[in-house]
Amino acid sequence: MFARFSGDRVLAIIVTILIVGGLAVFASASLGLLARAGQTLWHIAISQIILGLIPGVIALTFLRFAPPQWITKAVFPFYISAIILTLVVFIPHLGYHANGATRWIQLGPVTVQPAEFLKIAVILMLSAYLAQVKNKIKDIRRGLIPFGVIVGIPAIILIAQPNTSTTLVMGATCVALYFLAGAPWRDFGIIFATAAIGLVLLVLMRPYLLGRIKTYIDPAGASLSSGYQIQQSLIAIGSGRLVGRGFGQSVQKFNYLPEPNGDSIFAVYGEEFGFLGTTLLVLVFIAFAARGLMIAGEAATTFGALTVTGLTLLITFSAFLNIGAMLGVLPLTGLPLPFISQGGTALLAALASVGIILNIAAHRTRRKTKI
Repeated sequence: MFARFSGDRVLAIIVTILIVGGLAVFASASLGLLARAGQTLWHIAISQIILGLIPGVIALTFLRFAPPQWITKAVFPFYISAIILTLVVFIPHLGYHANGATRWIQLGPVTVQPAEFLKIAVILMLSAYLAQVKNKIKDIRRGLIPFGVIVGIPAIILIAQPNTSTTLVMGATCVALYFLAGAPWRDFGIIFATAAIGLVLLVLMRPYLLGRIKTYIDPAGASLSSGYQIQQSLIAIGSGRLVGRGFGQSVQKFNYLPEPNGDSIFAVYGEEFGFLGTTLLVLVFIAFAARGLMIAGEAATTFGALTVTGLTLLITFSAFLNIGAMLGVLPLTGLPLPFISQGGTALLAALASVGIILNIAAHRTRRKTKI
């Protein structure tokens, strides 16, 4: 009964674990912010619960039970709307500027980050298009050029904000979908060369990107400036040892870790739950990815298979980029930890993505043919 209601019992349980466990970790990490000036419990609750969790659960439920044809018909309007909404951040007095970027829309006491919806819209639009031209994708006029338009326009908007990390995650996911759909290796070479040139130009034009690369290579060289976050993160995770200090007992979240309930929340989690706890969290995200890809392999349509693959990779890439950055094995990206980090828009988008995946899971059929 539960499997029929949820669409996929295993994925629903995995996501429930991430949401419930994530709220507990978020509550603990938020104690660090309450000890700092300018932060209140009400403001934190509005951001995460009232603007994230509640509408996210509503969106998940609606998308889970929406007729599949509704989702298909809404793809193009959603794509255009998401682009327009993302452009709104550049309108004076509407766009909110912080930390050198203009990524948010100011709505009274809260902010909304349209890029979270744009990522989903691009995945849906690309999946719908590739499903239509799957037999003609090797023709550059039907494959590479439309791919460049569908992905390129949103990427340019995101880079202008700037929001490089979201651009990279979205781009990597879209490239994976493109080649799963049967694109030729010729296109891979063109995309790789274009991306490499673009990345080099971005690094040259934006010194903070070069700074992140230098910090990644030698974090101890700037331990009091650009390397401060990674240094404090490693101290927090290392002090957790095998089983952690215990829930709520993190020390680093008080005046040491920047954004303890945001980008650095994995470090707080590692300090409180130790090696065993962080290993368990990594395994949960691996299970999420494995179950999502299994659902994609059993999807009834090519559009469903590509959509589930894209949304699964989008969430998984973001999770492991965040975790890798906090462990110092990847450069800092500023990406949140899905379902756990502060960010009402990010949580809403993640839950909406799960709703689409569960919808496709509910209508899947066992298929022997590959995508």
